[in-house]
Amino acid sequence: MLDENLPTFYLRPSTDQVRHNASVLLSHHGSDPTPAYSIRHPDPSLPASRNRYAVALYDSYIPDVLFGEVLLIPKWTQPTPTKEELRLNNGVPPPPQPLLPTEFTIQLYNPDQQVVVRAKPGSWNTSPSWEFEMPQQSFRQPSSSSLDRTQSDPTASETTPKVVFRWKKEGKLSKDHVCSIAGKSTNLDGSKRKHREPDIIIALFKRLSEITIYEPNLYRAEMEDPKGLEVVLLLGAIVIREVFNGQLHEVFNISENRVTEPIVSQALSPKIASVPPSPNPYQIPQSPSKHHTPPKFPPRQTPSTNPGTRPPPTDPRTQWEIDAETARLQKQISHEEHRRRRAEEAETRRVKKMLEAEEREAARLKAETDRRKRAEIDRETERLRREFDEEVRRAQQGGFFVQAPVQRPHSAQPVMSGARPQRTSAQRPYLQPLGEGVQSISFGNTPATGTNQGKKVKGKKSFWGLRGSGESQGRLVKKSSSVF
Repeated sequence: MLDENLPTFYLRPSTDQVRHNASVLLSHHGSDPTPAYSIRHPDPSLPASRNRYAVALYDSYIPDVLFGEVLLIPKWTQPTPTKEELRLNNGVPPPPQPLLPTEFTIQLYNPDQQVVVRAKPGSWNTSPSWEFEMPQQSFRQPSSSSLDRTQSDPTASETTPKVVFRWKKEGKLSKDHVCSIAGKSTNLDGSKRKHREPDIIIALFKRLSEITIYEPNLYRAEMEDPKGLEVVLLLGAIVIREVFNGQLHEVFNISENRVTEPIVSQALSPKIASVPPSPNPYQIPQSPSKHHTPPKFPPRQTPSTNPGTRPPPTDPRTQWEIDAETARLQKQISHEEHRRRRAEEAETRRVKKMLEAEEREAARLKAETDRRKRAEIDRETERLRREFDEEVRRAQQGGFFVQAPVQRPHSAQPVMSGARPQRTSAQRPYLQPLGEGVQSISFGNTPATGTNQGKKVKGKKSFWGLRGSGESQGRLVKKSSSVF
């Protein structure tokens, strides 16, 4: 603190724990700092506050009283992309970068007035500076004349003498700034002054956090609106601290990440693009009551009344974000399509392999079933053959003559009379016991057994005369055919 008797304003964080707000405390004549103003910034989380800077100065005790505000929309530059950057960004050029503004406008209310602050960059041996002008006369003279009421305000008149002020940095490595009176811009006759007074210091900005007003020199400005000058000094110091001594990406709320899908869809949607603008342009709301709207502030593009919406793109950065997000979504869709085709091809191959495996398994089961059936048939055939051979052997041992069948069917099961009960001749046409109409033929010198023992067997005579009487017993003689 330079002198505790001088009015000193302290920039402190807000007591309501809102990071984008701040408070201005005033200490005068050694008193304790008390709230004097409230600094408000738009919520950086809202889409409408992106790629721009805004600050407003409100009364600390009456939230509806707005003294002034500043809105900065930066200009952009498009860097020249390299082939490597284009390859890494999938053909999307690098994002536009903001430029440091060369001027900004402070809008004052009641009376309405615009103060343009022009920045002058420093060189190797000079420090940067910021100049602005304010009229000496801000209010109309009381008059009962109707003609006087039709005239414009003194702040808008070019004939009103203006005082030039200049903020200047004390050194290249210093953070202190000094505001001084640089003289009047014009005379009443419009001619330049030949000799102007030396710079008169009226304010000192220490460590970018304390603003001390030189009250004795302030009266030398000869201005009707010292409150307006105080507001301009405070807002100018705040903008110099945050914009010209800060990071541009943080100041203008520029997101390094690409734009989100809702913003892209809203920006590309014709319905949202046709939403009428709000009558309150980028006002910083803090109270549900109606805010004061300046009548002469230049019109600005406004966001939608819904805080979750986004206006159509108004700057190159927003357009780049939309293009980058569109390219990212197209790449994502192509990757998903490629992944879907690969998944479909893999599923087709899996189903094909599964069907082939099922076919192989069905063929294997069929072959196994056929093999089992053939094995069962072979076993049954072998069993029947052994059973038939056993019956034939038993018949031979029991003295029976078995006439050899021409064909041995699988279903025939011959049973001899000596081993099992006798069956009808209809079931066994080839095997019949002796004495039931079938005559046995002796093998060699084996004597006949049974009831026909000792009897002479007569030779059979064929009905067609195929057998002769001179044929030997037990033998058949085939006679040649008379036809063939």
